[in-house]
Amino acid sequence: MARACIVGWAHTPFGKLEDPDVESLMARVSGEALAHAGVGPEDIDGIYVGVMNNGFSKQGFEAAQVALDQPALAHVPSTRLENACATGSAAIYTALDFIESGRGRIALVVGAEKMTAKPVVETSDILLSASYRKEEADIDGGFAGVFGRIAQNYFQRYGDRSEELARISAKNHRNGVANPYAQMRRDFGFEFCNAVSDKNPYVAAPLRRTDCSLISDGAAALVVADEETAERLQQAIAFRTRQHVNDILPLSRRDPTAFAGARIAWDKARAHAGVTLDDLDLVETHDCFTIAELIEYEAMGLAAPGEGYRIVREGIAEKDGRLPINPSGGLKSKGHPIGATGVSLHIMACLQLMNQAGDMQIPDAKLAGVFNMGGAAVTNYVSILERRK
Repeated sequence: MARACIVGWAHTPFGKLEDPDVESLMARVSGEALAHAGVGPEDIDGIYVGVMNNGFSKQGFEAAQVALDQPALAHVPSTRLENACATGSAAIYTALDFIESGRGRIALVVGAEKMTAKPVVETSDILLSASYRKEEADIDGGFAGVFGRIAQNYFQRYGDRSEELARISAKNHRNGVANPYAQMRRDFGFEFCNAVSDKNPYVAAPLRRTDCSLISDGAAALVVADEETAERLQQAIAFRTRQHVNDILPLSRRDPTAFAGARIAWDKARAHAGVTLDDLDLVETHDCFTIAELIEYEAMGLAAPGEGYRIVREGIAEKDGRLPINPSGGLKSKGHPIGATGVSLHIMACLQLMNQAGDMQIPDAKLAGVFNMGGAAVTNYVSILERRK
């Protein structure tokens, strides 16, 4: 089976953008990604669009909107994907399946979300659709409250790790200063992140404002192609492996502190790729909340359950550490426009592998891990990427 490669990409800044809707955001990246790949609309065999929406906009049917800016794509089959906060990765993986099945040679993937047009209270309710409303709809603090409860359970079992969460936040904000796409390019420092204050209150105790990712607008796009086609294009980033593993939706029916689906996905990825964590040069991971990144250290195998704090204390995940994690600043600094996030994570890894990450660059990066999850680690995508040309 021929494997698909990433051959081009484009990325808007993330933040509170003036673009009025998802359509305009997708227009900003669609043509730019094609140009970066060195292909035209006439070369595209399929389009895969990742937008969660679910109430952010009354206008649905986002799959048909890409052609509004690129009329030559009007008759290309286009499909919209939604998989909570992993919506972007769902679109990527479906495009890869399309290419690797032989049904097409080149596909366009676009992920986007317009979140800031809604009041925060409405946004919080929309995001709760990624939880199990029958049991979790009344958790105070919305989706932040879901992860606040996860943090409470983790602290009860393993001890208070608020300081380590603050160190994760400080690391990611420090890294994000160098990211031109990031919504929050400011180094807050550990002391600010570790203190509860008027500027850093509890959002859903024990999570403070600096423990939570940002409500964002933004879009990102990839062009993927089969290996033969990729050989004649300017750049090619291959998937050494890609894995998708789900877990049960209600928190009541699983251990919310273990991220079992993520652990299985990472185990499968390492085994299929024939690598260890020591072989990876960096990981871009899904830090929607700092407690998520802490538990992800354990899920990926960096630390035993309850010992993720060691990764923080020993500086392993720092930009100059043994395994830099989120050198882009992660969702914490970059922002989290739901449909764009999975695509963005992959682009951040591609920039590293192409030695185009600027001041974010990890020297001589050859192998990058990407982890994108939807819901509270309900759906889990792990990619291991390497440069082909």
